[in-house]
Amino acid sequence: MTARAALPLLTTAVGSEQEIFALRRSGRVVAQALGLDNQAQVRLATALSELGRDLLGVRGLSASFTLAAGEEPALLVTLVWEDRRREPGEETLEAVGRLLPGAVRRPAVPGRLVVEQPLPGSSPSPAELAVRTLRVLSAQPAANPMEELRAQNRDLIAALEDSRAQREELQRLNEELETTNQGVVALYSELSQELEDTNRGVVALYAELDDKSRRLHEAGDARTRFWANVSHELRSPANSVIGLARLLLDADEDQPAEERRHQLALIGASGSTLLALVDELLDVAKAESGRLEPHWSSVDLRILLGQLRGTMRGLVQHPGVTLVIPDPLRPPELIGDEVMLTRILRNLLSNALKFTEQGEVRLDAATDRAPDGSELVVLTVTDTGVGIPAEEQERIFEEFYQVRGPHQRGRSGTGLGLPYARRVAELLGGGITLVSTPGRGTTVTLRLPAVPPAVRRPPAAAPAKLAVLVTVDDDPAFRIGARPVLGEIAERVVEVPRSADALAAVRRERPDAVLLDIHMPAPDGYQLLAELAADPVLRDIPALILTSARSADLDHERLVHARAVVEKTGLDAARLTRALALRELAAALAGAATGAEPDSPAGAPAAAPGPHREGTAP
Repeated sequence: MTARAALPLLTTAVGSEQEIFALRRSGRVVAQALGLDNQAQVRLATALSELGRDLLGVRGLSASFTLAAGEEPALLVTLVWEDRRREPGEETLEAVGRLLPGAVRRPAVPGRLVVEQPLPGSSPSPAELAVRTLRVLSAQPAANPMEELRAQNRDLIAALEDSRAQREELQRLNEELETTNQGVVALYSELSQELEDTNRGVVALYAELDDKSRRLHEAGDARTRFWANVSHELRSPANSVIGLARLLLDADEDQPAEERRHQLALIGASGSTLLALVDELLDVAKAESGRLEPHWSSVDLRILLGQLRGTMRGLVQHPGVTLVIPDPLRPPELIGDEVMLTRILRNLLSNALKFTEQGEVRLDAATDRAPDGSELVVLTVTDTGVGIPAEEQERIFEEFYQVRGPHQRGRSGTGLGLPYARRVAELLGGGITLVSTPGRGTTVTLRLPAVPPAVRRPPAAAPAKLAVLVTVDDDPAFRIGARPVLGEIAERVVEVPRSADALAAVRRERPDAVLLDIHMPAPDGYQLLAELAADPVLRDIPALILTSARSADLDHERLVHARAVVEKTGLDAARLTRALALRELAAALAGAATGAEPDSPAGAPAAAPGPHREGTAP
């Protein structure tokens, strides 16, 4: 390091309480003459006062003020004393370090301590500063303890006034100072003690303000990341809609109809994804404002878990991951909001699948007893993913917060899913807890009262019966097996064994819903679904896909207009009754009898609103 020229300014002995006041006053005057702001003046003067008071009584104690010239000019205050065994207390050094971070240097030679205060970059030359400072010092009158006390009081009151809004405790300190000022002459020794306490309080206050500033900065960073994620999520489907619409506008008249239908389907999927994200943000806003209220009803957990099993399977991103959602042997009875509960579980499962690259993600249902003896329904989501550090496990339930790390690369999100899930769980009278070990996985437990205390058990309501239902399937065995169940759901069931006759039958019957098989002679289920969606007269008729194909083998982009997808592999009469039970089919065809809006497309966010989006193809 290049040596800097030192210009001496002042040397003063520190051997009495009065000389400590003089040291504080000299520090304030020198700092002011060198162009430091008022806060820096008070910090320097307070630090020198604390050091001088700690070393008071040590033989030969003195303080020298020098101006270090160079590229980075600074004020150096050197404290020197003869007793080499005596050093400032650690508490004093810690307090001074908070006032002047990094300013205190302790040379290897005992009995010496240096306080360095950098000067503003726009200061005049060191020589000019030294001359100006010496002129100011020479013009100062002799130190007056009473005047110094008043000056200290003014400094402290100013600091307290500047920080009043940050801490209510400062009001108490200000009142103490005002009370102390009334008896400053008669209570000299008492005032000195009060000033020491006040100085420590100011040090603690600055530390607290620094901590609050850091927290505000972290919150700002979190909001910035949130809006960056949201803007990306909004731009992607919006750009897809715009780009595909331009392609359609610029297309030749002889463009194949199949290609045009495919582009329209993609536009519909992107638009629905965009709407789902907006709905998610609106739902979070509703939950925060208290405008989200549960609609209590009896919840069939077997059906709900079955729908989640079908819809979440398409969200498995890694071939080494298995999604396990077993049917409960004895489904517990539950009174709750089925839509809210499904959104909670979709959020938890989506998070688990997103951050699990090997192993399994599992959802189990069980019962337990609360301390008051009431029955609880316990839903547990367990994964073998990356895990969450202990210090982050509570913060992940804060809005906009996402755990930083390499595991976030390529995984977009808004940071709202878990906070929303916990808030909705509390609305349902329950709560969410989390246990996680980094590198081994995470277990999230949702506990809900089987019957909320403020809710009466509602009577079981018979599902609304459809007037007309059209089923299109070329498998005669399936049509025969499905007739009894479909006959309980609709007043009249129209069977169409040839897919070529399907559109004509739908136009003729104008049914409340349509059941479509996927794999049939042309036109297959994909084509029929696209033609139904393209027809302005038929597009509002809900369509349900029944298929023996696995979810992974389906083209989900072409199923965006389906109300739901139900697997029928290996269905016998008993299995068919479970898969297409009245409640499940009514949920899959939500709105068919009431004319409600169709649900969102495949791939909608986990928290997307809507009565039965969870039944949509993943």
